[in-house]
Amino acid sequence: MKSPRPISEVRGSSNFRQTPLQIIHIVGNFLRIWSVYSMYRYLTQTGASVILFIFSCLVPSSILFLLLQKPWKGRSLSNTQVVPSVINGAITALYFILWGKGLKSCGPLRAILAEYSGAVLGVLSAVLYGRRGHLWKKVGGLIAMLASFYFLSQGWALATLSPFSFKDSLDSEVQTEQVLGMSKMMVPILAGILSALRRVIARRVSLKNQLKRRLHAITIASATSFLFPVAMWDLIIGSSDSNMELPFSAWAFLSTVLFGIILVFYVDSIAEEKLHMVFSSPRHLMAAAGCIIVMEIAYKMDFSLAGFLICSSILGIGIYEATTLERGRKDSLQKPEISNGMLDDELEMPSLPT
Repeated sequence: MKSPRPISEVRGSSNFRQTPLQIIHIVGNFLRIWSVYSMYRYLTQTGASVILFIFSCLVPSSILFLLLQKPWKGRSLSNTQVVPSVINGAITALYFILWGKGLKSCGPLRAILAEYSGAVLGVLSAVLYGRRGHLWKKVGGLIAMLASFYFLSQGWALATLSPFSFKDSLDSEVQTEQVLGMSKMMVPILAGILSALRRVIARRVSLKNQLKRRLHAITIASATSFLFPVAMWDLIIGSSDSNMELPFSAWAFLSTVLFGIILVFYVDSIAEEKLHMVFSSPRHLMAAAGCIIVMEIAYKMDFSLAGFLICSSILGIGIYEATTLERGRKDSLQKPEISNGMLDDELEMPSLPT
């Protein structure tokens, strides 16, 4: 009779198997963030319409998703699965509009970090399902997140405005233009909450991973359909205002389609299924922060490393407090050996995952 392997050995082999998946997750997020910076540069340099550009990217993305997943094949989908997915498409379309507007007005750094505002659903989960004793901890995490977004809106991550930068300060008029204020910062923050909401709906509707991918194809196709009349209206208004033809950037278009919409979905799915890492989590934020630092330096943006690290650290602490499960209850339920991944999946996922 074989003696059971030590727990440390089991965990070591598990971590070794997860290393390639972690590399895939980091590379996938880096490519997605690269596409965000390419999209931002194209929109700011050409003055192109955000809605038209996003719609032009969603059309081929929805076609590719439908061809890859073929939701019409296999076991037929019920109305209780299709209807919420179509409604989720409307939420996704609104998310893309708000996020694109926030990207153009706030910049890629603020827009990407604002996506993690969906962690406020963790506070909502604590209010609805959690213990009252841990409620103040969740509220403290929410306050930390709001403080981080306030500091970002005041330009702490910009070298010209950060209190931790030694560069010469700009004129007061220029500083006033670059300080956004929370009113403009609320646009990408609302987009982040909508992004978390659509993920929650997708998880609640699809219990199996393969079913989740098929329903996601329906969601993207639905989002494209909902965005079509808005894009046509924007095209009519834009064409009446000016007859100037805008240059087309193949890299911004292809990178947004391939990396920003398609690849990131599969990468995040792998992170949730295999690494038990949801989007609004400190580990996901840590990977994104490293990619942001690289892209800010590569694109020679107005960037303060010290201010960015402080804002992202405060945001990470807020997300950690707002989304983590009650540790005592979690530890009491864990077993010393892992027979399959089901138990860990249930423990790692918060009651309202974001």
